[in-house]
Amino acid sequence: MLGAGLLQEARSRGSRVLLGGAFAVCAAPCIGPVLAAILVLAGSAETVLEGAALLGIYSLGLAVPFVLAGALFTRAMSAFRWLRDHYRSIQIAGRAIMVALGLLLFFERFYVLRVYLNRFLEWLGIEPAF
Repeated sequence: MLGAGLLQEARSRGSRVLLGGAFAVCAAPCIGPVLAAILVLAGSAETVLEGAALLGIYSLGLAVPFVLAGALFTRAMSAFRWLRDHYRSIQIAGRAIMVALGLLLFFERFYVLRVYLNRFLEWLGIEPAF
């Protein structure tokens, strides 16, 4: 809840530094494990160039969505508004999907997803890789 308090304080003061700090606190649990894995892979790479390439690709993957959102801010804001307006429906749909996946796993019927995915890929004319 520390991040939420920082976010509210940043909004009330209009401070970009506090808003950036709130984002860092909130994003750290998501970014941290992936960054740790990339650092381990980069550290065990055979050459410095391979390690640098791994870190560079990770950085691009992290930065490109933010750069695109900044460059296309007006369009991005309309998409964010749509998400905000439909947030409750998105939550309900996400919960239903999670329950359905849990039930498939519990009753050992998860393979059904692969069957339908293979049929869909064949319908598209794509040879399934698995």
